[in-house]
Amino acid sequence: MEVSRGWEFRAVVVEGSPVVIAGVDLWHVQWEPVRMGRVVVAHPAHPAQQHSMSVYQLSGVDPAVFFAAGELSNAVWGFYEPTEAMRRFLLTRI
Repeated sequence: MEVSRGWEFRAVVVEGSPVVIAGVDLWHVQWEPVRMGRVVVAHPAHPAQQHSMSVYQLSGVDPAVFFAAGELSNAVWGFYEPTEAMRRFLLTRI
């Protein structure tokens, strides 16, 4: 797999631990999948490890907030934010 361009590491947290993007704790809002397939990201501590993640938009937040998320290991989640160029692309997908 090749790492997808346009995604920056944000956080690694145990499921349910606070992770804030755009001022919103992601565990307290609904995530809506974005129709673009999955992205491949490098593990922040082990860059040779690559993980496939889904892309989401926060429900009911304006302006739109996007992120990629997935389990790196059992109950340990990784979160990535789009670069500005990727964010502009994602806006065309909603």
